[in-house]
Amino acid sequence: MNNIITHHQCPVCFSNQIQKVFTAKDYTVSKQDFEIFHCNNCSARFTQNVPDLESISRYYQSENYVSHTDVKKGIINNLYHLVRKYTLLQKKRLVQSVSGKDKGALLDVGAGTGAFGAVMHQAGWQVTALEPNETARENAKSNQGILLHHVKEIYQLPASAFDAITLWHVLEHVHELHEYLNIFYQALKPEGILIIAVPNYTSYDAQYYKNSWAAYDVPRHLYHFSFQSMQMLLRQHGFYIMKYEPLWFDSFYVSMLSEQYLTGKNNFIRACWNGLVSNIKTMKDVKKCSSVIYIIRKQK
Repeated sequence: MNNIITHHQCPVCFSNQIQKVFTAKDYTVSKQDFEIFHCNNCSARFTQNVPDLESISRYYQSENYVSHTDVKKGIINNLYHLVRKYTLLQKKRLVQSVSGKDKGALLDVGAGTGAFGAVMHQAGWQVTALEPNETARENAKSNQGILLHHVKEIYQLPASAFDAITLWHVLEHVHELHEYLNIFYQALKPEGILIIAVPNYTSYDAQYYKNSWAAYDVPRHLYHFSFQSMQMLLRQHGFYIMKYEPLWFDSFYVSMLSEQYLTGKNNFIRACWNGLVSNIKTMKDVKKCSSVIYIIRKQK
């Protein structure tokens, strides 16, 4: 039996100014409906009545959950893998650039099937990679030759040990949101860099697809961030946003999935058009990208 978490205040800023905005469907696993709430104080959104940490694992049990299984079935998943080769190198260059180091100590949280950790290891970084899902850890070992540790080891991390900590589309999944950010603050070196990439519900593609927007991904995505809510969340834990960058390909990938959810069809032309429009609008304001990479430092 699932143990359900019902929020009576915003899980990001703890405000009581919350209200339901709509209901979204879990298209990936359960086909259940979940309510999305909005906080009028920090502008975060969150999934209401979610399974707790012990109960949510069954919502990840799908061969189509590409970040755990590396499945290549279907054109969307094949495109995902094609683009990933390019984005992994982009991410490596970003970490090296913002940390100012060609090599260093990296903590990758929510490592999935270990592709990013493997790239950084090959580049000479000392990589500690954490992943809660057993299937993903097994795939990382067999496909990437990289050993991932269970995410529970996050509570044993040494202080001031890492030059960079990365979470690529992970923070929105984390039940212990505030606890994790406190741990990152302690584990990061004084001049270290925290890099968090999350979907952005204020983007054009999110506005277009509304509750069919694939990046709501209920109930696996517990929170749905805007720039303002990320800023407020990080300030609570002694961080500030140094800069932010777009993830250009996410708008296309998310639009393809969203189009499928909305219409039941693979309308790639319309999906690509909506992804393109979203990116064009992003050129005026990166904070409106379908997914945003936040480069974060400790406050002095």
